[in-house]
Amino acid sequence: MPLPKPPASKASLLSATDYETQAAARTAKRSLQPSADSSREPLALKPAEAPVSAPRQETKIGKPAVLAPEAKPRPIRPAGPARLFVLDTNVLMHDPLCLFRFEEHDVFLPMITLEELDSHKRGMSEVARNARQASRELDALASGSDLNPKDGIALSKTGKREALGRLYFQETLLEVKLPAGLPQGKADNQILGVVKSLREQQPGRDIVLVSKDINMRVKARALGLPAEDYQNDKTLDDGDLLYTGLLPLPADFWERHGKTMESWSQGGHTYYRIAGPLVPALMINQFVFLESPGAAPLYARVTEITGKTAVLKTLKDYTHAKNAVWGVTARNREQNFALNLLMDPEVDFITLTGTAGTGKTLMTLASGLSQVLDDRRYTEIIVTRVTVPLGEDIGFLPGTEEEKMGPWMGALDDNLEVLARGDSSAGEWGRAATQDLVRSKIRIKSLNFMRGRTFLNKFVIIDEAQNLTPKQMKTLITRAGPGTKIVCLGNLAQIDTPYLSEGSSGLTFAVDRFKGWPHSGHVTLARGERSRLADYASDVL
Repeated sequence: MPLPKPPASKASLLSATDYETQAAARTAKRSLQPSADSSREPLALKPAEAPVSAPRQETKIGKPAVLAPEAKPRPIRPAGPARLFVLDTNVLMHDPLCLFRFEEHDVFLPMITLEELDSHKRGMSEVARNARQASRELDALASGSDLNPKDGIALSKTGKREALGRLYFQETLLEVKLPAGLPQGKADNQILGVVKSLREQQPGRDIVLVSKDINMRVKARALGLPAEDYQNDKTLDDGDLLYTGLLPLPADFWERHGKTMESWSQGGHTYYRIAGPLVPALMINQFVFLESPGAAPLYARVTEITGKTAVLKTLKDYTHAKNAVWGVTARNREQNFALNLLMDPEVDFITLTGTAGTGKTLMTLASGLSQVLDDRRYTEIIVTRVTVPLGEDIGFLPGTEEEKMGPWMGALDDNLEVLARGDSSAGEWGRAATQDLVRSKIRIKSLNFMRGRTFLNKFVIIDEAQNLTPKQMKTLITRAGPGTKIVCLGNLAQIDTPYLSEGSSGLTFAVDRFKGWPHSGHVTLARGERSRLADYASDVL
C-alpha cells in the first residue's frame, strides 16, 4: 500500500487520516485474519494475542501523532536498596567531583567532614582549590527552598545525569560507641563512629566508608566496618596493563603478511603496507620490531591505519655515530625508538617512562639542544618539575624563581655536564663558552606559576611527571601553543606524592589518553645504561 506523502515543511504534522492509514497497515500485517476494510479501521487483537508492551496502541485514534525526537535514554536505577557510601574528607579534597562518581548509589556526609573541608579551604595549594570547588558543588546541591534533607538530595539536580543516587547530610548527633582506646575527639574516630551508628540504624543496607587514608581504612576494618579506597581516580587497576608503545612481531610475520604486502621507499625510509589479523592490535606511532637469528632485524613505526590495512615506516638508526644527537647515541632498542620520537617534528607530545638510569633525561635534553641550537626548530628549552622532596623539607630557599628551582634541577645539571664533556677538541675555553650558550637557551620554571601561560615554539620538559595529578597534567599540557613540543619523563615506581599510585598518577593518565593520537608517542625504556652498579641495585633492592 503506498505511504502517505512526507511533510511539506519542517515540524509539520501528519493528518489524522494518514495516521489511521499507517496504523491499520501495520496491524494488518500482524493479524492472521485480515479484515476487508483494513485500510480505514485498525484491527483489534484477541486478548491472548495482545503484546506485552505496545505504546502505539495507547494513542487515541483521531488525534494527530506528534513526532518528537528520541531523547537519550537515562540510566535506570536498579531495584533494591542502594549502597550508602560515607565519604572521608580526603576524598573530597582529592576529587571535588567525587559526589557524582558513585552511579546509582547514595552518598552520606558527616558533619565533621564538612568542618574539616571548611578548615582546608584557605590558601593557594591544590588541596585548598579542591576544597573550595567541593564546597561550591555542595552549595549548588543544597540550594532551594523546597529542600528536605531527610529525604536526601538528588545528585542529578545540577545536571550530572550519570549520578542516580541521593546525597544525605548528618542532621543529628549519632550515638557513637567506640572502643575506649580510641580518642573521641579525633575527626577520624568520629567518622568511624558515624559509620558504626548508621550500620546499627539501617541493618539491611550496605554501608561502606570511602577514604584515601590507609590507616583510616585499617582502623575501620579492625572495628568490623567495611572500608574501600576511592577507585574512580585510577586510570588502570594494574600498572602492568599500561600501554608500553612497543609490540614485538611474531616470528612468522613475513610468511603470514608477505603475499599481500606492499613496499616502497621514500625519503630514505622503507614503507610496508600490511593487512591481516595483526592490524587491529596496532596503534598510530606504536613501534614494532622483529629480531630473529640469522636475519636482518626490523624496526618500524606505525604511521597510518586505514580500515584493515596499516603502514609501517622503518626508523632512523640513532645507534650509529653518524646519527648522534648532540653527541649522544642510542645504546639499546628502546632508546633508538625514543630518539625517533624526540627528533620528529610531527610529534607534539611524548611520554617516556622507565626505571632509574634508562637515559630519559639525557636523551630528551640532547634532542632539545639539537633542535634549539642546530635546527632552530624551537626558540628555547623550558624545564619544570614537581617540587616534592624525597625526605624532610629543608625549608625556604632564597633567590629568584630559577635560583629557588636550582636544588630541584640536579638531574639537569648532571646531564648538562655529560653533554659538555662530549666535545674534547674544543678545549677548556671552548667547553666553557658552549656551556654558557647552552645555559642561555634553558629556562627553569616553577610549576606553581604555569596557569594562564602559553608557550610558543618551545621545547618543554616535564621531569618527574609521575608525581603530577591528572588535573595538574592537564593544566601543563594545555599551556602548549603553536610549534611547541612537550616531553613528560617519569618513573612510576618512584611516586612521592601522597594519595597517588601507579594507577592514579597523572603520567599514567596522559599515557592512556594520548595513545593512538597521530601527534603523540610513548616508549617504556626497559634497560638501564647508567652503570652496572645502578642496574644491579634496581634489580635486587
